[in-house]
Amino acid sequence: MRSAIPVGTKIDPAKGKPGGGTSGGTAVAETPVPQFGKVFFTEGNANYVCSGTATTSGNHDVVTTAGHCVNEGPGAYVTNFAFAPAYSNGSGPFGTWTAKTLYTTSQWATTGDYNYDVGFAVMNANGSGQSLTDVTGSYAPVFNAAKNQTMKAYGYPAARPFNGQQLYSCTGVVVPDTYGGSTDQGLACDMTGGSSGGGWIQNGSLASVTSFGYTGVKNILWGPYFGSVIQATYNAAQAG
Repeated sequence: MRSAIPVGTKIDPAKGKPGGGTSGGTAVAETPVPQFGKVFFTEGNANYVCSGTATTSGNHDVVTTAGHCVNEGPGAYVTNFAFAPAYSNGSGPFGTWTAKTLYTTSQWATTGDYNYDVGFAVMNANGSGQSLTDVTGSYAPVFNAAKNQTMKAYGYPAARPFNGQQLYSCTGVVVPDTYGGSTDQGLACDMTGGSSGGGWIQNGSLASVTSFGYTGVKNILWGPYFGSVIQATYNAAQAG
């Protein structure tokens, strides 16, 4: 876990991809809470880190993260997916939970479409037979919500100048991606790789996750809009 690589996806807008804003906000350190945690997984021969959110679900076992934290997009699913709630400076006070099943949208799994870069992990029970969200609490997801609202993004940025050992957040009004016509929303924030998959909270509900940034565009995170396609994938996960 200590040697895992922070995941941070960068897209070059000069190559015909959608563009973003030009300024951003400063992340602030947060006291760890069990609804947010650090994600670990293996892809190929390397170990990586992302962020995730314990999510209200029918099976009480769902973690929401980015699609690229569960699947290569397009490509194979990752292995050894684990979630450490309230992770802080090497400590996981709620233990480390392992995944039994991973889900993402077909659009991400088959074409790597960033409009649908969302993943869900169904976690195994812990050694005491407890389900994840019965222990940690959770955020309920919201779908087809009002746009251009204030959101608070959480994550464990691990690329410089951060070290992945502490929970951070950024708060602001999200903006549409007007450059390339994607359905993603942008939030001013300087969190780096490792914050991928961290939950964005809107009016107390989980409304997006950190997906990517643009090369040459500083301090703007982009996250997919939680619409009906993502809702259907979530429904499959909570039934899993």
